[in-house]
Amino acid sequence: MQQIKAWLKQTPFKDYAISIASADASFRKYYRLKKENKSVILMDASLEKSSLAPFVDITQRLLHVNVKAPNILTRNLSLGYLILQDFGNTNLLDILNQKNFKELYEKAIDEILKMQKADAKNLPLYDKKFLHAEMDLMQEWFLEKKLGLHVTKEAKELLSSTLEAISEVVLSQPQNIFVHRDFHSRNIMLTPQNKLGIIDYQDAMSGALTYDLVSLLKDCYIAFEREDIEELVLLFAQKKGLHVKDEEFLKWFDFMGLQRHIKVLGIFSRLYLRDGKEGYLKDIPLTLRYVIETASRYNETKEFAEFLRQLKPKF
Repeated sequence: MQQIKAWLKQTPFKDYAISIASADASFRKYYRLKKENKSVILMDASLEKSSLAPFVDITQRLLHVNVKAPNILTRNLSLGYLILQDFGNTNLLDILNQKNFKELYEKAIDEILKMQKADAKNLPLYDKKFLHAEMDLMQEWFLEKKLGLHVTKEAKELLSSTLEAISEVVLSQPQNIFVHRDFHSRNIMLTPQNKLGIIDYQDAMSGALTYDLVSLLKDCYIAFEREDIEELVLLFAQKKGLHVKDEEFLKWFDFMGLQRHIKVLGIFSRLYLRDGKEGYLKDIPLTLRYVIETASRYNETKEFAEFLRQLKPKF
């Protein structure tokens, strides 16, 4: 904190009071700087400086297509600090409920459509190797380390064939599209002007059409009825102007969801076991439910769903 205060003395924000705003799953920290009715956010990435250049780059790409990313007001990349526009304290998760979720999700879908117009050139590729590297986290961190499971040769073969089937469908849909990678309710802010502000996009990649849609509609922190989600999925396809059968688009969406949630089972387990972030433990059951329910719908993944169902883990 001493280094932060020393740096702030050299900025226009030297007289602002500082308080903790939030932390995230990485090593970044966020502080709110306030003076009278003015407020800004200080991003402290001093332990993760490599994330700042991508954040600045992606911010510019998003602002260029009128996505409401925070304006960068002051920066010091060598120390690892950015001062950003403040979108307030309210994220979508704080306000989502049965009455408003369709309206709010439709607004967020419009943001995805705008984001997908952003330049994806030179972003890391969500290729087959990367898709599988992410899904492999489940075996190591969820099955073996979290559940203490000995994964047999037969189970490994089942996992291998299942993950192969998943990546095949994911890669069969349109690619090379800007992907936020973490477009869920905690990373969508409702600004004081009642607009949706988008944050935490520094890990953006070039990938599949449905990735951000899955992150939004099959959120690991909140869930709604499948029938309502399908309606919103097909609304996206309609707004995007896609000429693809509903059944095929829903399969693209579902298999993208399988890839993401299989990965997340590994990531949440790792955040708990390796990083001591216990809060993510409570989010594993919903994520696992998504995987089992979705995998049960398709012939290629039914056996995998049954394998997971039989584990009956306790949390």
